[in-house]
Amino acid sequence: MTAVIRRVGPEAAAPVLTVVREAFGSRPALDPPADALQETEESIAAALAAGGGLLAEIEGTPAGAVLLDPRDDVTYLRRFGVVPGARRHGVARTLVGAALDAVRTDEVAVLARQELPTTVGFWHDRGFEEIARDAPYVELRRRLVTRSTVVDGEAMRALGERLAGGLRRGDLVVLVGGLGAGKTTLTQGLGAGLGVRGEVTSPTFVIARVHPSLGEGPALVHVDAYRLGGLAELDDLDLDASLDDAVTVVEWGAGLAEALSDSWLEVRIDRATGEGDPLESPEVADPRRVAVRGFGPRWVG
Repeated sequence: MTAVIRRVGPEAAAPVLTVVREAFGSRPALDPPADALQETEESIAAALAAGGGLLAEIEGTPAGAVLLDPRDDVTYLRRFGVVPGARRHGVARTLVGAALDAVRTDEVAVLARQELPTTVGFWHDRGFEEIARDAPYVELRRRLVTRSTVVDGEAMRALGERLAGGLRRGDLVVLVGGLGAGKTTLTQGLGAGLGVRGEVTSPTFVIARVHPSLGEGPALVHVDAYRLGGLAELDDLDLDASLDDAVTVVEWGAGLAEALSDSWLEVRIDRATGEGDPLESPEVADPRRVAVRGFGPRWVG
């Protein structure tokens, strides 16, 4: 059974309500009863109009749903549920992944009933951490975006080395930022952390460079996508490393990552003032703001 997930609005209130009633109605009796059982088509439509939602369907039949409720820097996943007949087929996991990709806030949160430890455990297994208990609810959150301020080139390279510690063969890293933001400097840190051969420099004039591992780790494939019509064109390049066996770092890759992988790590680098280049001239005060976020199933857990 393969679920198809689509983003929906108030026009989908009826099928979403069907899922909510079947999913929450099949759970053990709770005291007090689940608020979800009081939902109406009108209340669901209002929630979908405010924040949108996701509907999972199997062969055109509603199988799961979730409402998105963004509030400042956190989005709550409301009325998350899967109908009884679609359980144990990966629908819930697929729906979580789609929800995380749809959210654009720094954090995502859920409220689970404390009388349902299996439900709480499900969210723990997806990288959510308990932050509060207010009977009968447990609030769990997961940070999607890690933000930091980088003051010079040494700090940017150090950040790259730290990021390298969490990478493995087949990973894709997409670097987003303007000219002089520090994308190549960060890649130098990634190369140092991965332990690869050769000096990492801007790949502008060669499109892609391969840096083999000095040990048993993955190679680093450093790509400049500025002049590529799409990352699929990488298949036409005579690279000395399989992308499945390497860590691929793509500068100017925003909007193209989907052509190469269903999962990627986005590193967005913004210049605070845009004046000078403190990564090369430390006396110039223009720190970088760096935001790191994972997309796709590789980064769900």
